[in-house]
Amino acid sequence: MELSRPAIDVVSRLLNQRTGQQFESNRHWRMASALAAPLRQRGIASSEMLIHRLSQDKVLAQDVVEALLNNETYFFRDGAVFEHIATRVLPGLVQRRQDQRSLAIWSAGCSTGQEALSLAMLVAEQRHRLAGWSIDILGTDVSAAAIAAARRGVFTQFEIQRGLGVGRMLASFESRADGWHAADWLKQMVRFEMQNLLDGPPAVERFDLILCRNVLLYFDQATRQRAFANLARALAPGGLLVLGGGETILGQTDRLVADRDNPGFYRHVPDLCRTG
Repeated sequence: MELSRPAIDVVSRLLNQRTGQQFESNRHWRMASALAAPLRQRGIASSEMLIHRLSQDKVLAQDVVEALLNNETYFFRDGAVFEHIATRVLPGLVQRRQDQRSLAIWSAGCSTGQEALSLAMLVAEQRHRLAGWSIDILGTDVSAAAIAAARRGVFTQFEIQRGLGVGRMLASFESRADGWHAADWLKQMVRFEMQNLLDGPPAVERFDLILCRNVLLYFDQATRQRAFANLARALAPGGLLVLGGGETILGQTDRLVADRDNPGFYRHVPDLCRTG
């Protein structure tokens, strides 16, 4: 079904209201294909019917938003980032947190959980230096369907092979008839919660490491600034934030600054040090 301009505008506003994301005009081609299944299931055959039903059906509205979210992810995505976390960031954080012997890590926009589980595997591989430590790994996403899938921790053959070597795959997952199941010890290291980044940091927690990659790409500048403010507030003293390869703080926020020791990572600028 080809969507009319009024229908595109209604759906775009709905997505923005629920998630803060902008559905740019160069992505309008994707809207009709993404919505084809949920509209067909409900017998919605015209743009006029879609607009009418969206004003009355909250479940349809949520399903439309879910269909438009980009849940692209895979294990150890952008391997150089995880290598740097393993060899430089985690050792540095461990050194700074020796007195507390605790670390908190947040995967913001975690999609179906691969990023958060990858972080848990990295931590498990460094158990020799983290014995007796409290490690909290949180994955959050605005998509209820993505969080449900992350909590299940079951992956297809295609998903399990994306980014995972054989060693990690066999050590951390079990093959069953319905897919590859994350081991209980791995699932117990991570908690997943539905959370909109624009609503602020989860609870009152502060994090030593935050990954928020390829989330801010879909925000306009004002929304991106709100997100940066929330991310900065969520960083513990000495904590680090890493963004996606196409994202930057330049011209976006004065609450964060590049970390000298970790290229591509950012730290919070204390209020007393900020200009203005």
